[in-house]
Amino acid sequence: MKNIAALALISSIALVSCKKETATVTKVDPKTGKTVTVEVPADSVAKVAENPAIRDSAGIIKQTFKLEKGKTYPLTTYQRDVKTMTDPTGKSITATSESTDEMNFTVNDIKGNVYDMTLNLVAKRSSQSAQGKTIVVDTKLPIPKEDDLKMIWNINRALTGNKLAMKMDTKGNVISITGFDAVYNKVSTSVGTLIKDANQKASVVASLKETFNEKVLKEQFNKNLTIIPKKGVKIGEKWTTSENADASGTVKVTSNYVLKSLGNGSAEIGVTGGIPKKTEKKAQGPITHSLSSELVQTGTIKFDESTGWITNQNINVETTQIESITDGKQTQSMKSVSKSSVMVNPSAK
Repeated sequence: MKNIAALALISSIALVSCKKETATVTKVDPKTGKTVTVEVPADSVAKVAENPAIRDSAGIIKQTFKLEKGKTYPLTTYQRDVKTMTDPTGKSITATSESTDEMNFTVNDIKGNVYDMTLNLVAKRSSQSAQGKTIVVDTKLPIPKEDDLKMIWNINRALTGNKLAMKMDTKGNVISITGFDAVYNKVSTSVGTLIKDANQKASVVASLKETFNEKVLKEQFNKNLTIIPKKGVKIGEKWTTSENADASGTVKVTSNYVLKSLGNGSAEIGVTGGIPKKTEKKAQGPITHSLSSELVQTGTIKFDESTGWITNQNINVETTQIESITDGKQTQSMKSVSKSSVMVNPSAK
């Protein structure tokens, strides 16, 4: 999981050529809704397809996909978490973790409005740093020397280098993803070099099947690949989604989106939201136990105007949790602050 200042005038796709040297650009202030038309140098406006995937129709922006047969499209996800814990004495400990999943999609064929694609699982990397020590598990590097890391490396290495078959329509709906059994068998064989007990080996594969299957991947891709609502939105228009933050479904993470701009080859969406601050208190005799938590997210997501494919996502998520115990005279508190960066295709600009 699968965590903005007021904007100046925002460019839209409403471009009309008025001279060879200039183009007319309509800009919208999302706060006032007022539009301003200005002329800009024609060479400053990126060329896009004559009928782009993300397009403006009578002021309504809709997202579709126009991918090319034989081309490969990247979807690398990266997350960096920096967690700081402060004890009642004021002493702090900071730990950093990073994870990268590198994959891409190759379009094999296009039949009607359905893409026949190959999902290539390229590489996985994770690292953890704390108290001056860093451990890394990277499928592009040799197996780690530490015994407790060998199992993780073997599973990740068995996962990568595989291909899954995927079908997706031009509206971004993932129809099917197949080929998991071959991956499960490969992982089973790989962990068999470290685990001889058949039950333990079966348990590892069973755990993998819970997190790596068609349902999970379809949900992930549907979230990452298509953000603009099917009905379409206007420049400056906002919409909201929510998802469960815990197993019970009592806590929801809210994501507020706004289409900031469309034009110059890119659609840019702003993201805010999170989990509002919530405090729970429980009293037992003279002792009161309090727990407060809050999650705040901000960031942007960019899509290629011509193809509809995601080019970049950068969302920052900050989670704060404070736990305290008091008897009315003295209070002891522990604070945990986690700052995360959640990125897609982080190398893209």
